[in-house]
Amino acid sequence: MTTALLSCAGRPVGRYGYGPETGSRPYLHPVTTLAGTPVTEERPADHIHHLGASVAVPDVAGHNFWGGRTFVRDQGPTELDNHGTQRHLGWKLRDPDGFVEELGWEADGAELLREHRTVAVAEISDTAWALDFSFSLSNRGSTDLSIGSPATNGRPGAGYGGFFWRAPKEAVAPAVFSGTLDGEEAVHGRAADWLALAGDGWTLVFAGATDETRRDPWFVRTTEYPGVGSSLAADRRLPVPAGATVVRRVVTVVADGRLDRDAAAAHVRKAVSG
Repeated sequence: MTTALLSCAGRPVGRYGYGPETGSRPYLHPVTTLAGTPVTEERPADHIHHLGASVAVPDVAGHNFWGGRTFVRDQGPTELDNHGTQRHLGWKLRDPDGFVEELGWEADGAELLREHRTVAVAEISDTAWALDFSFSLSNRGSTDLSIGSPATNGRPGAGYGGFFWRAPKEAVAPAVFSGTLDGEEAVHGRAADWLALAGDGWTLVFAGATDETRRDPWFVRTTEYPGVGSSLAADRRLPVPAGATVVRRVVTVVADGRLDRDAAAAHVRKAVSG
C-alpha cells in the first residue's frame, strides 16, 4: 500500500494509505495516541468495509462510496454493482505534520465530485494531539446531484455518511458523552459542538470546527461496534448543485487516558482555537 506518515512531537501518530491498493478510498490507519495506543480499526470482521478514519458516503447520486451493501428502500441491504472510488490525484502539500490532497470521486467512468482534502496534526499537551481534517466536495459537472444515506433511503436512525472514525473493539464498550448528554442512545442522531469516545486508556474527542459542521448530527455506535461519524445526510438528502461545493471540518483530539467532560471540553477549546 502507498502510504504517507504523520508525526507529532517527533513521534509517529498516523499512517495514511492513498494508493489504488486501498480499494475504495484513502484512509488513516493506524492512528495512535502519543504513547502509542492504537485508536483506529481496519477491516474488522463485523464490518470489513470500515477503514480507520476516512470520508465515506453510502450514496452519492446512487453510487456507494462507503462499501458493503447498499440500503434500498422497501428492500433492505442489497448487494449492488454501484461502488465508486475516491482516487488520489496528487498532493498540493505534503509534510510530516500534514498534507493537502486532491481526489476524484469516480463511478461508472465519470468524476462525480472533486475533493480538496486538508489534514494537519498539532500537539495539545504531553498526552494529547489533534487531527484537523477538512474536506470540500465540488460538483464540477453540469448536472445537479445529491448525497444520501440509508436513513434518507428508508432506514430510520442510519444517517451515516461523511467523516467517519472506526475505533478498536474492546472487551468493554467505550463510554460516549457530549457536553450535556451521556450514552449512545442520548447522543446518537443529535448535533453537539463536540462528542467524546473513551475506551481502555484512550479518549477521542470529535469537534465540528465550522458552523455547518456543528449543525450535522453525530452518528454514534458503541454497543454493536465503536464508531463515530459526522452525518452529511442524517434525515434528508444534501443537494450538491452543478458548480456548488460542500465543505466540512472535524477536529479530533487523540488523548491518552480517559478524559472527563471538563477535560474533554478544555482539549477541544485548545484544539479548535489553536
